[in-house]
Amino acid sequence: MKCPFCGHREFKVTDSRNASEMNAIRRRRECLDCQKRFTTFETVDAAVQVRKRDNKVEDFQIDKLNRGVGAACRHTRVGHEQVLQISSEIAQELLDRGEKEISTTDIGTIVMDRLKRLDTIAYIRFACVYKRFKELDELISAIQSVDETKEEYANAPN
Repeated sequence: MKCPFCGHREFKVTDSRNASEMNAIRRRRECLDCQKRFTTFETVDAAVQVRKRDNKVEDFQIDKLNRGVGAACRHTRVGHEQVLQISSEIAQELLDRGEKEISTTDIGTIVMDRLKRLDTIAYIRFACVYKRFKELDELISAIQSVDETKEEYANAPN
């Protein structure tokens, strides 16, 4: 790493803090040459690969997850902050698994489980795109599964 001001390669860390919203460590650094200060963020590079339906593999991108969940939640009671929180939790779950590769099927299932508990409309929207329903019976079955899930949660001991 180089100082962004003078290009010198030696500096000292003057402050370190958790940047939990970014899952990173924020460090204030001071260049030993020009004495100017700057901030860096350190994150873990634990890349997860996603195997798509066509068998292509690409890096997991939380932005894609945000867009998919966000589209399903648009005009529902699920706000933008909740969408970001859901995506962040799912990304963390994927990292915690310790697997280098995950299928879009697994990711879709995780998203649907979260949305099913959170908002029926968001779940149905996501399921329609993800499962690619071709028959009305498939949609009706998905709606009924939401009702069954709600009953399970209502009857579950606290």
